[in-house]
Amino acid sequence: MVSGQTVTGGPTEKTHRSRWWRVHDNNNIGASSTISFLFVSFMVFSSVGFLYTYMMYTSPSYGYGSGCRPDSEGSWAIGVFYGDSPFTLKPIEAMNVWENTSAAWPVANPVVTCGSVTDSGFPSNFVADPFLYVKGHVLYLFFETKNSITMQGDIGVARSIDNGASWEQLGVVLDEEWHLSYPYVFDYNGQIYMMPEGSKKGDLRLYRAIEFPLRWKLEKVILKRPLIDSVIVKYESKYWLFGSDHSRISTQKNGELEIWYSNTPFGPYKQHKKNPVYNTDKQAGARNGGRPFFYNGHMYRLGQDDGETYGKRVRVFRIDVLTPHSYKETEVDLGFVKPTKGKNAWNGARSHHLDVQRLNSGQWIAVSDGDRTPSGDMTRRCIVGWLLILAAGSLVIILGMLLGFVRCIIPLSWCPDSIKKRSDSFLVWERSSMLASRLRHWLSKLNRVSSVLRCKMNPKTSLGRFAFVVILITSIVLLCVGIGYINGGSGAHESYAVNHHYSQFTMLAMTYDARLWNLKWYVKHYSQCPSVREIVVVWNKGTPPDPAEFDSAVPVRIRVEKINSLNNRFKLDPMIKTRAVLELDDDIIMSCDYIERGFKVWRENPDRLVGFYPRLVNGLGPLEYRGEKHARKFSGYNMILTGAAFIDHQAAFERYWSDEAAAGRAVVDKVFNCEDVLMNFLYANATSSSSVEYVKPVWALDTSKFSGVAISENTQAHYRVRSGCLDKFTVVYGGISDRLVEFSRRKDGWDQ
Repeated sequence: MVSGQTVTGGPTEKTHRSRWWRVHDNNNIGASSTISFLFVSFMVFSSVGFLYTYMMYTSPSYGYGSGCRPDSEGSWAIGVFYGDSPFTLKPIEAMNVWENTSAAWPVANPVVTCGSVTDSGFPSNFVADPFLYVKGHVLYLFFETKNSITMQGDIGVARSIDNGASWEQLGVVLDEEWHLSYPYVFDYNGQIYMMPEGSKKGDLRLYRAIEFPLRWKLEKVILKRPLIDSVIVKYESKYWLFGSDHSRISTQKNGELEIWYSNTPFGPYKQHKKNPVYNTDKQAGARNGGRPFFYNGHMYRLGQDDGETYGKRVRVFRIDVLTPHSYKETEVDLGFVKPTKGKNAWNGARSHHLDVQRLNSGQWIAVSDGDRTPSGDMTRRCIVGWLLILAAGSLVIILGMLLGFVRCIIPLSWCPDSIKKRSDSFLVWERSSMLASRLRHWLSKLNRVSSVLRCKMNPKTSLGRFAFVVILITSIVLLCVGIGYINGGSGAHESYAVNHHYSQFTMLAMTYDARLWNLKWYVKHYSQCPSVREIVVVWNKGTPPDPAEFDSAVPVRIRVEKINSLNNRFKLDPMIKTRAVLELDDDIIMSCDYIERGFKVWRENPDRLVGFYPRLVNGLGPLEYRGEKHARKFSGYNMILTGAAFIDHQAAFERYWSDEAAAGRAVVDKVFNCEDVLMNFLYANATSSSSVEYVKPVWALDTSKFSGVAISENTQAHYRVRSGCLDKFTVVYGGISDRLVEFSRRKDGWDQ
């Protein structure tokens, strides 16, 4: 070899090639471990998410019915109200209307829901914009129903022959190729007309009934304007049309109102001189919210307040001046009582429509729609849910960094420090782009986070292991909370319908002065349950509290007893207005959803004791009172603890205070125990079939453990006293040990 000669393919070039390949081999190995870690993490967290969803959000009955689907526009339903005037309207549950065929004692709002429409054969996401048509003693209800398949509004109709207590779904009567809503129905010259809102078509149409109420024919396009929520009313020899046009560029959405007038409902219509008479803030009530009505010589217009959220409430305006050249109105108080249970009430968040009419009897009736959540609630929940899931994913990546599986956040090929060989054209582009160069250097620094994190919190140290556990738990919690936002609905506790009817019950708790702390928590919690009408407190001992002391969404009544007796629990009380009473001890706290499930089961079996704590009277050898664990060992129960049970208070209380039960009541007073055991014997003695029904609460909290005022602190001694009662009651009323009821009989799984 000649000295100074250039050697190609020597050790220097081989070394460079070897290092270059090693870098890429290491990168490939790192990428492979990262992908494997992310794949395994995805599968594990997906399984956790699926299991959580299955356990928490697969209830067999959800919302207004299994056929209803969540909708971004809301979960609107329709209720009925009565009053002596349009300004004294009260919901149907306040009128104490009972309906035996649907186990509604009393009937409660809502009376028409997407569930009742769907089950009649017409899939619906919600129902809204109700209008009444009175024909003799029959009421017809026209409303918008959002089709679950086409996702557009159609016009449905229902009929009532009992003054609005129950409604028979007749079907969809108007279905166009465009969205329909606001079916304003009225009479003219012996004919029945409907003017629905169909602004997507760009005009205002009038339909005539050819076979009322099911068949309608287009009569005339009365205005070539896309008016929304329009009404026609006769006033001083002219027909006045009120509506809103949102197609104008300068229009304030939901804050615009126009007036037109004509000599007939068919037109031609002339514009009011001051049109638009309103073009203002959306909370002003400009957009119509129902049918105008007349009362005491005045005409009133209903308008929507869309300020806080779309359809927040209905406002009423007395029309003082209405001429072709002038318009003046004054707001008056409608007198509606605001819902007190928030989203647990069917109309707790908003109500944007009201139709008030006077019946032949002189009574006023109204129908109104309502929703438990504000506008856009489902969209907001989805956004928050996915952000939380994304945050959980970010924590998973941090876990990968701690464990060394994720060595970079950004692919190494994006970073200049990791690229050993680049083309000349790429170098020219990078030099010419200062932004690109800075971005790549920033990405390189970002990738160093993984190394820094592993140095600061090595998983082999105590700090590293603690950080690993905290991050893992936090990511799982974020995942579950995110899934809850997406699949868990509005978070409201909703009541369950029986035959498409809702009802209410009274809660009754027996207590004394030492347990006042428990009682206040009890009242505040259970008063928010949707079907609770009133809470009655049986005060057995001490100075009774003032009902005003309680933070309650329903009335609280204190019934002070002269004698401290457990028999007072079942004392006859004519002031109770519901057939169902939930006897629930003041130291038991459980979810409103479990309470509502129990109420539904009781409505299906009103002749039974329906409760949450099963007990077993063991008839093998001496009679023995045993708890739930023992009952499950023998796969059945024959008693229900009446300290947490639904009963028919009329039948149960009369049975308990009959002459037949006198001997049993004497035993209860003597041992200061066993009142619920006696009630079980009386129920079993009154029927040859099953007299008890169990509903399982997933969780229940005993607050007496915090206050230290439990009535039965020694469980074994408590059970021995009850076993003694069994012997006495069996002699008088017969045995119940052979009345075994198996667990897991219900298809919905509520008794497992």
